[in-house]
Amino acid sequence: MKAKKYITIILLSALSLAACKKSYLDKPITGALEPQFLETEDGANQLLIGAYAVLDGQQGGDAAVGGGSAWEASPDNWIYGGVVGGDASKGSIAGDQQQIEPMMKYNPDASNSFFDSKWRADYEGVSRTNNTLKILAKVTKITDAARTNIVAQARFLRGHYYFDLKKMFNNVPYLDETTTNINQPNTTDIWPKIEADFKYAYDNLPATQDNVGRANKWAAGAYLAKTYLYEHKYAEAKVVFDAVIAQGVTASGQKYALNARFNDNFRAATNNSAESVFAVQAAANTDPNGPSNANNGDMLNFPYGNSSPFSCCGFYQPSIDLVNHFRTNAVTGLPYLDDYNSHAIKTDMGVAADESFTPDAGTIDPRLDWTAGRRGVPYLDWGVHPGADWIRDQQYGGPYSPIKNVYGQAEQETNGDNTSWAPGSGINYNLIRYADVLLMAAEAEAQLGNLDKAESYVNMVRNRAANTTGWVHTYKNNDKPTAGFTNTPAANYKISPYPGGAFASKDFALKAIYFERKIELAMEGHRFFDLVRWGIADTELNAYIAYQSTLTNDVRGGKFVKGKSEYYPIPLAEIDLSASGGTPQLKQNPGYH
Repeated sequence: MKAKKYITIILLSALSLAACKKSYLDKPITGALEPQFLETEDGANQLLIGAYAVLDGQQGGDAAVGGGSAWEASPDNWIYGGVVGGDASKGSIAGDQQQIEPMMKYNPDASNSFFDSKWRADYEGVSRTNNTLKILAKVTKITDAARTNIVAQARFLRGHYYFDLKKMFNNVPYLDETTTNINQPNTTDIWPKIEADFKYAYDNLPATQDNVGRANKWAAGAYLAKTYLYEHKYAEAKVVFDAVIAQGVTASGQKYALNARFNDNFRAATNNSAESVFAVQAAANTDPNGPSNANNGDMLNFPYGNSSPFSCCGFYQPSIDLVNHFRTNAVTGLPYLDDYNSHAIKTDMGVAADESFTPDAGTIDPRLDWTAGRRGVPYLDWGVHPGADWIRDQQYGGPYSPIKNVYGQAEQETNGDNTSWAPGSGINYNLIRYADVLLMAAEAEAQLGNLDKAESYVNMVRNRAANTTGWVHTYKNNDKPTAGFTNTPAANYKISPYPGGAFASKDFALKAIYFERKIELAMEGHRFFDLVRWGIADTELNAYIAYQSTLTNDVRGGKFVKGKSEYYPIPLAEIDLSASGGTPQLKQNPGYH
């Protein structure tokens, strides 16, 4: 799909810019191209690819279409799900991208431009899917199967964009291809609409597609089951999860499976693996004269400091609290579910780069060193992480560096993208991967009382992490890290599955599942939204602030307010634009003004 997609990004950007009006969805489908050129099967497919193109949050590579920059609307929600969820500090230094700072302290203002960027990016996707469906309805020369496939893909994408809006803002207006008055109120629960779109896609999409980046039946099934989970419809979720796990394949026909190596989920060389259920496609250095098609949502999130090999920017630093989750019991190999911060992993906070430092010698979950760069441990093939020299301000953001979506040194010419002012990469972002599916299925099973089944799903994920070939190992030569690795683990890794019958109660099972999602999916943008749907965001995040504030100063003074902080404010700019007869149609979320 990639070559065709990139051509269409340019086409759709021009089309949208030519037609742009004041409101977030007031974009008629005519503009750069006349309708007769679009009202064909190929034209409808081109519009559909344009709807895929904005999955990256860049709105076709042109900020003018939706406002803001790539990272503000990144599909991985590193700000809104990761930083605000306690996975990470904002990082960098105080005052850098200061719009993020009130979010991580849970006192944001509705005038914050980042919210408007995210809102417009998702509604750009909604607009493009609706336009695809409108045009397709006028196409006469097309087979029934081809029409159904396009409709189902468009509805899948629309479901995705609305899902993102719903979990972010909760109260959002709904518009589809039949809507004539775009100025709709945001007082109706749209979960049934999202559910209907994914159900249609699940029932009508083929199991495989010609292009690996397109949605298929099983991606739709995973998203439908995830929707049920958010609605607390556990029995309905279980039925679909069962089918996805038993029968699901990728768009290219690979049976869903966990990658043998955990970090293969975060390498360009293994994009679209058997674990990738649905991913935002990325490719580096595709066209130096055109829009970037790299993963630019994470362009700020590379180590940055005196000796860093990257040009920017030191954001999204794994929190100390997150890293402590990876401590394991030296005897059992299991995590400390309740008191992980009492078994803190040694940090180099306050240790200068020229001072000696020995990393923690205790037992650690091996996934840690594919999640957080820490001093004294190999950082991909870039060398041993030097600590403070790669950190802009330890007292503000802590001692750790992000790693999951960073390209390696040996591949920097092919999978590192430097066509923009900050690094991009050719690493896909997995909106849903199979480990996520297994853990969501475990949650549904636990809620229904099927505790042994829930335990088996969790242990599948833990057993993969225990595969020694997938651990971080020491370098053959520290001075030449690209020369390869030894068979010696880089730290004292120990991880075990839960013993049979460990999930003896629903409460324990859910606690273990929630914890496993925290460490398996860390830094992937899920945490805040998980905490909200579980109803424990206030206790978890206020405890996070209390602990983290003793070590860094970035979140001091923050407080999660139950009944308000679960959702972000409706952007003030959109409320103003919705005014009809002087009265806004959009209502602000509770607690904001």
